[in-house]
Amino acid sequence: MSPAPSAAPELVILLDDDGQPIGTADKASVHGTQTPYHQAFSCHVLDEHGRMLVTRRALGKIAWPGVWTNACCGHPAPDERLEDAVRRRLAHELGAVADEMELVLPDFSYRAVDASGIVEHERCPVFFARVTGALQPNPDEVAEFEWVQPEQLGTAIRATPWAFSPWLVLQAEQLPALAGTP
Repeated sequence: MSPAPSAAPELVILLDDDGQPIGTADKASVHGTQTPYHQAFSCHVLDEHGRMLVTRRALGKIAWPGVWTNACCGHPAPDERLEDAVRRRLAHELGAVADEMELVLPDFSYRAVDASGIVEHERCPVFFARVTGALQPNPDEVAEFEWVQPEQLGTAIRATPWAFSPWLVLQAEQLPALAGTP
């Protein structure tokens, strides 16, 4: 009996300093202490009551395990539209389907280093999505979640930024609903 074929590696899109694609690399080999600049995305989720979803990253995550963050993040596959990648990750991480989606920070980019030395260095457009129905979080991705009022989340981020992912802290400074500005 021959061994089962291994799954194809998940590829991320590598970028030059101007954000232009220059190739791809296996996601498993990219995130480390010398992480190259690459394409990603973040998504904030709102429910029908205007509450925002925050998730606590699973403890098995390589970078920022157990930290509170936005609803989901991910990487588009080569030749995958960002919106399609967001929908794919919402389904994978939360068992959710987006009813509506809006690109709110198209040029968001950041570089951050976690306590273990793992670097995130991403061009990371930010979306808002609306979902309805119950969530079914993937335990490999999400340890727990809460629905909160955006103003309360913004206040918590400003009071205890160390309790949240660095990308959420940086995004909150640019998102009026979280920055405490109208």
